[in-house]
Amino acid sequence: MNKLPLIIKREYLAKVRNKSFVIMTFLSPILMVAMVVLVAYLAKLNDNESRVIGILNESNYFSNDFVPSATTAFVDFRDVTLQEAKDSVASLGFDGLLYIPKDSTVRAVTERSFFYTKDAPPSQVVERLENTFQERLRQEGLHQLGISAADFAKMDTHFQMNTETFSGETNLKGINEIKAFIGGGFGYLIMMFIIIYGGFVMRSVIEEKTSRIIEVIISSVKPFQLMLGKIIGTSLAGLTQFAIWIISASILLVISFAVFDIDPSAMNAGASITPNMGPSLPTVDQTMQLYAQELFKIPWVMLITFFLIYFILGYLIYSSIYAAIGAAVDNETDTQQFIFPIILPLMLAIYVGFFSVFSNPHGPIAVGFSLFPLTSPIVMLMRLPGGIGEGGVPVWELVTSIILLIVTFIGIVWLAAKIYRVGILMYGKKPSYKELFKWLRY
Repeated sequence: MNKLPLIIKREYLAKVRNKSFVIMTFLSPILMVAMVVLVAYLAKLNDNESRVIGILNESNYFSNDFVPSATTAFVDFRDVTLQEAKDSVASLGFDGLLYIPKDSTVRAVTERSFFYTKDAPPSQVVERLENTFQERLRQEGLHQLGISAADFAKMDTHFQMNTETFSGETNLKGINEIKAFIGGGFGYLIMMFIIIYGGFVMRSVIEEKTSRIIEVIISSVKPFQLMLGKIIGTSLAGLTQFAIWIISASILLVISFAVFDIDPSAMNAGASITPNMGPSLPTVDQTMQLYAQELFKIPWVMLITFFLIYFILGYLIYSSIYAAIGAAVDNETDTQQFIFPIILPLMLAIYVGFFSVFSNPHGPIAVGFSLFPLTSPIVMLMRLPGGIGEGGVPVWELVTSIILLIVTFIGIVWLAAKIYRVGILMYGKKPSYKELFKWLRY
């Protein structure tokens, strides 16, 4: 094993000196920040768009139902025909004409109403008009049943259960989903890292195998040492690139937001957190403050620490498999049949993790996938923002998950080394799964 540091150094320097590696290291943060700034800038432009809608109301209803807002203004047309109103709206450049005909009942009026536009109208505009009609129909129905507007308002009050922990802390609805998203972000990083850098390991093995350099190298080192050195060296190169991305992207993001005068919080405006998501809180601002406090309480140091642990263990497992595949084939084209079974557990972890952790972070599915070694690096990170111990991930589950990962890593490296030992000297043959199982018995 004394040659292992030399192999690691060789692999690391070979990666970081590669021209494409250097270009992507410095170009990727610029592209990522440019994309985020573009999305934020477009969201800012989209929120500032104002609309003017004309209303031709011939009925005895809806006289005060359409209230102007900061982005939508309503202009009433009176004593004109429908065609004259359409021509006026078109000539004035309004965004549409809402026509409300005369009829005997509210329901008959709503069923005959039309919204005319030059092109297909934005969905949010149509949805707002539909909500106004829907609300009026509901009130009218209750009125016919003898229920007053005041009683209706009382009945329409949205009930939310107040919840607290045994220690007296308020539980916010939706906070589990937000925490799962944060953990899912870390898990997604692991998945992308495994796919990108696992591919590097595989291609590196294929290149050495096809150039026959491998025959010279294995005359002085064992195949197991060579495979382990490749995995560790490539991992260190990836971590170097990852650290540069995080630091440079953070600096670029702060500078870009300052230059373009973009408020990052505006990207979340009207998105997910609404008053009815939280407990009985009077204002959105207070709700936002409580959610911010909850996010501040997330044990970030613990989360980042376990992110590194699961990241390293998960990468070692999958890169061992990638190395074994690289040793088994002669070119990248032949790897396709083996790649999908590797990516499948990662995709399963992302999708099943989100569904199960969102609904119940301590349910049997979430627990099972956070213990299964091929999915635990992603699913466990989705659960960890809730903390460890009471109310969070039980300690025994966390310890079991890590032990299973270590045991699985040792087992997979042992199996992969068997394939690697035979495969790196095998040329001109496309191995099947049956062939690989034979190599395991050599």
